[in-house]
Amino acid sequence: MKLNINQATKYFGKKVAVDHIEMDIAPGTIHGLLGSNGAGKTTLMKIMAGVYKADKGSVTYDGADIFESPKVKNDVILLHDIPFFFKGATLKKMANFYQAMYTNWSSERFVQLSQHFGLAPNTQLNQLSKGMKRQASFILAFSSRPKVLLLDEPFDGLDPIMRRQVKNIMMQDIANHKMTVIASSHNLREMEDLCDSVSIMHHGKILFNQDLSEIRGSHCKLQIAFKTLPDNKFYEDLNVVHSSQKGRIITCIIKGNLSKVEEKVSKYNPLMYDILPLTLEEIFTYEMGEMGYEISNVIVE
Repeated sequence: MKLNINQATKYFGKKVAVDHIEMDIAPGTIHGLLGSNGAGKTTLMKIMAGVYKADKGSVTYDGADIFESPKVKNDVILLHDIPFFFKGATLKKMANFYQAMYTNWSSERFVQLSQHFGLAPNTQLNQLSKGMKRQASFILAFSSRPKVLLLDEPFDGLDPIMRRQVKNIMMQDIANHKMTVIASSHNLREMEDLCDSVSIMHHGKILFNQDLSEIRGSHCKLQIAFKTLPDNKFYEDLNVVHSSQKGRIITCIIKGNLSKVEEKVSKYNPLMYDILPLTLEEIFTYEMGEMGYEISNVIVE
């Protein structure tokens, strides 16, 4: 299902929680919605899930408005940052509820996943730890076979081994069933190896939205040593957007066409050089800096 967000806006009183968001997300991909707490991520996720109705604009899946369409809601599941279960509910009782709500429910998969995660059907869910509740939420969601899975801080509370298992199952569903995943987080490192595309929210607005392959193909880090330091023409020639110097060693961030970096560098007769990939955090640091934002204020908490 293709997700289209068109000028989605949400108010709470006079506060604008989501401010004219525009975004398209292709089926079978993982999109990372990044930003600090209070940026508007959870509100936007609830609009995507049809929990909230946008005060302006729309959220559609394959052209159908989710808030107006029970059929579309049947294919979209939102996992909240704090897992919620009915009072006194067991895993089996919650499974019965999900089975009644979602027509793609697979009882066979529910049994397999319950055994895989080691959660008995009669487990009292509200007596579990946060991490175990999170596992139960994933069991129920994956058993429902959604076409779109919305995850609000999805891995909070899971240990590293369990995170890897959940990610593996999720990647299988994306590969085998073209499931689309939108994951909300303020953790850049968590999202870096997971997402196909990412966006940054801040004060209800989208500041940045791009495919990771495009980002990585247009940025690199150059560490280079000279016998005699170059003049400003070197920085202009390589389109350096940031640089630092320690002795005769210069570290540069280069943005633009990377295919001729080595050719251009060799003209300046360096003693040695190394071209390295940037982390997602480094890329955003410079991209946000160009827009007048400090990345530490937007993402890192």
